[in-house]
Amino acid sequence: MVRSLILSACAVALIFPVPVVADDGPLVIAHRGASGERPEHTLTAYELAIELGADYIEPDLVVTKDLKLVSRHENELSGTTDVADREEFEHLRRDKTIDGQRVAGWFAEDFTLAELRTLRAKERVPGSRPDNTRYNGLYQVPTLEEIVQLIRAKEDETGRTIGLYPELKHPTFLLEDSGIDIVDLVLLELRNLGISAEDPIYIQSFEVGVLQRLDQRSDYKLVQLLHPEGGPADETDMRYAEMITPTGLTEIALYADGVGPWIGYVLDPVTMEETSFVSDAHALGLKVHPWTLRKENGFLPAALQGAGGPEADGQYKLLWSKAIASGADGFFTDNVREFIELAGE
Repeated sequence: MVRSLILSACAVALIFPVPVVADDGPLVIAHRGASGERPEHTLTAYELAIELGADYIEPDLVVTKDLKLVSRHENELSGTTDVADREEFEHLRRDKTIDGQRVAGWFAEDFTLAELRTLRAKERVPGSRPDNTRYNGLYQVPTLEEIVQLIRAKEDETGRTIGLYPELKHPTFLLEDSGIDIVDLVLLELRNLGISAEDPIYIQSFEVGVLQRLDQRSDYKLVQLLHPEGGPADETDMRYAEMITPTGLTEIALYADGVGPWIGYVLDPVTMEETSFVSDAHALGLKVHPWTLRKENGFLPAALQGAGGPEADGQYKLLWSKAIASGADGFFTDNVREFIELAGE
C-alpha cells in the first residue's frame, strides 16, 4: 500500500512538476488562468494554472442581471462565448457606451445566471492561440463561488496555499447603466464565502473610487491598475501617466496596498532598461505587480518578435528576465509554465 502511494505521488509529480521558483522570488499571478494553454476565465484554465504552480489566479468579475458574480474578461460576451451564434438571445443584443467607448454586443448584466450558463466559452484571441480553439464549446462561464470552491479543493489536494486576485470590471458603468453596485456585491460574496482580509487575496481595479470605497469599508489588500493610455473612467481629469509619478504614487498609497502597472512603466518599451517605477513604489510601501508577460509574437514588442506568425514564440525570455531583475514583487502572466521555469533558473 505504501509503495503504491509513493508511485502515485511520483506519477503526479511527473505530470505536474513541483514549482521551482524560490521562496523569495516574485509571485506568479495566473492572468485569467493558464490562458496561454486554455481559453481564459474557465475552470480548466484556473485549475491548470494551480497545478503548474501559480501563487494566485486572477478572475475578472462581471455581474449578471440577477446579481451573480461571474468571470469574463469583459461584460460584453461575444468575444469569449458563443452567444453570437445563439438565436434565442438575439433579442438581447445591445449598443452601450462603456467608459466612453461605444460597444455593440451582448452584455452579462442583461442575462440571468441561468441564461448565461447555457453559453459556452471560446478562445478570445484565436489568431495568437489557435491551439486553444480545440477547447471551444466545452466550458461554461464560472461563478466566483465555483472558483473559490476550486481553489479550496486544490489546496486540500496539494497542501499549497493558493491566492485569489479578482479584478472588478467597469464599476462606474455598472452603477450608472444598471444600478449595480459591485462593491456591495463583492463584499457580501466574500463574506458569504468565508474569505477574510487575512486570506491571500488582492482586489484590483483600473478605477479609483471603487478602491477608495473598499478601503473605507474593508481591510482587503487593494491594487490600483495602471494602463498605458488614458485615465480612470471615474476620474476624467486624471491620467495614468501622471499617476505613475512619485506624486501620483503617493496619492495611490493613501488607499491602495499595491499597483499593477503596464510592464512598459517598469521597463522602457523601446530600450527595455529599468525605469525608477519599482523603487518609487517600494519607497511608499506599495507592492508592484506588472502585467502581462506573454510569449507569443503577437503580444511582444516588434524588436522581440521572432520568425513565424503571431502565434509563434518570440524572444520573450529577454523581456521576462529583465522584468524579474527589476525587483517587482510579482507578475501577471498567461504562460505560467514557462514563467516558473525561467524564474527558477
